[in-house]
Parts: sequence; structure tokens; C-alpha cells
Amino acid sequence: MKKLLILVLLSLLSRGLYAQDLPKHMTDAEKEIYKNYVPPFSGTDDLNPPVSPVRTMAEWEEFQAIMITWTSYQQILAQMVDFAQDECQVIIVCSDSNSVKTQLTGYGVPLVNLRFIIAPFNSVWSRDYGPWSIYTNQVDSLRLVDWIYNRPRPLDDVIPGIIANYLNLPLHQMTQAPNNLTATGGNFMCDGNGTAFSSKLILNENPGKTEAEIDTMMKKYMGIKRYVFMDELPYDGIHHIDMHMKLLDEETIMVGQYPTGISDGPAIEANLQYVLNNYLTCYGMC
Repeated sequence: MKKLLILVLLSLLSRGLYAQDLPKHMTDAEKEIYKNYVPPFSGTDDLNPPVSPVRTMAEWEEFQAIMITWTSYQQILAQMVDFAQDECQVIIVCSDSNSVKTQLTGYGVPLVNLRFIIAPFNSVWSRDYGPWSIYTNQVDSLRLVDWIYNRPRPLDDVIPGIIANYLNLPLHQMTQAPNNLTATGGNFMCDGNGTAFSSKLILNENPGKTEAEIDTMMKKYMGIKRYVFMDELPYDGIHHIDMHMKLLDEETIMVGQYPTGISDGPAIEANLQYVLNNYLTCYGMC
């Protein structure tokens, strides 16, 4: 049985050769670019869904490696690497592996369980643009899935293909019509049992597709049987659910709490009540 291989973590801002100081939202210049933007595509990757049923991993499951991008905030990254390599392999996307090794050594981090991928990148948000892990036969055969990244950042958008090639894993691309989906990892969570959550950003960013069409694609490519869409928050500029909630296990959602009536507090509470009132857990519990 293979262990889960990829847990894409947040990478941090870089001033190196390839990266730019890009925020989590689109800049004004990017908004203009996005009007006529054509996402990159590698013809060597599989555009078709897996031929057998698949299951998307939950983030709390056992995994074999994590991926980060080595950028600025090296002290924070070094702490992540230090703790993570005790549990699993750490795959570091970077522009210069020798420089990373030197910096890690300077922070007192042993170089024990690391792998390096030299590749260009645009921005920090690897959770948003990285690949997603799926299994055929529940936990047996690991594959990766790629969406169209919802930013005009082509170097970020091809990272899933680079990871798949490095690991010699199949990559199923949801990038070409009719199975093209614009999405972002920060706006997707899954319980590992076929239920997924997103804000309605996923609907708004795919205006040419119906909710039913998106459901069908997610079922074929990722084994999602129930896709729960929650209202966007009025004060959250990017509408990624990972900004205010987290699935802790199949039956537990942790959400951010505000003082009564303040900011996005009422909207978060309304979304929580919507989920509780309309959906049971995968075990049939409220």
C-alpha cells in the first residue's frame, strides 16, 4: 500500500530569480492580463479522468511527503522543514538547492530527508496552485489532479506537471474543454470520503458551466459525490474557505469566530448552520 504522497503546503514569498512579490489576490496589472489570458498546457499529460473510481485524500491522512517552495521567510520555512522531515520526505521547489542547503544548515536544520526540484515559480501560494492527490482502489494507486489556476501566473500553474514528472505519477488535467475547471486549492477541502467543500467562488469563476456540470467533473476526476457550496463572505477578498475554516476529521469542522455581529462572523455562522442543517457526515451523523 502506498502512503499518501503530497500535502501541498503554503509556500512563502520570494525575491529570487524566478519569483515575484505577488499577493494572494490578483494585482491590478494581473486583472488586465487575465482578460485575455491563456493558461499553459502540457500536451504530454492526460486530459482524461481515471478509468476506475477514485478517492480524493483528506489532509489529515498519512502521507509520504510534503512540498514547499523555498522563497523568503526562510526562518519560518526552516522550522517547517525541521519538523516535517522527522515524519516524512520534504520536497523543496527552489531556484538553487545549494543555497537552500546552506541556509538550512545556518538555521541548525539537519539535511536528512529532503529532495530538491529546481523549477521557476511566480508566487507563494503553493496550496492554491499545487496538485491534488487521488487514489484508485481507496489507498492503493496514487495519481495527481491538476486544475487551471485562477491567477494569470503560468509558472505556478505548471508546477503540478513538474511534481508529477519528478515523482513519475499519472497527472489528470482538468484544463481543456469540456473538462476544464478554474479553481484554487485554498477554496477546496475534502473529507476523504467523497464530500468536498468550496465557497461559491468556484461557481462564479466557471460561468460557462452549470453546477451539475462541475459536480460531474469532480466526481469523474476526484471521486467527489457531494460537493457543498457555501456563500462567499462579504469581507473576505479572495473567498477561499481555508481563510476561516478547516476540516479536522470526517465529522469536525473548525471555523473562525468573531465577536457577535462583527465582520464576517454572521456569514460564517450562516454557512455553518447551512451545512449542519442540510448535510450529514459520511457516517450518517449530524
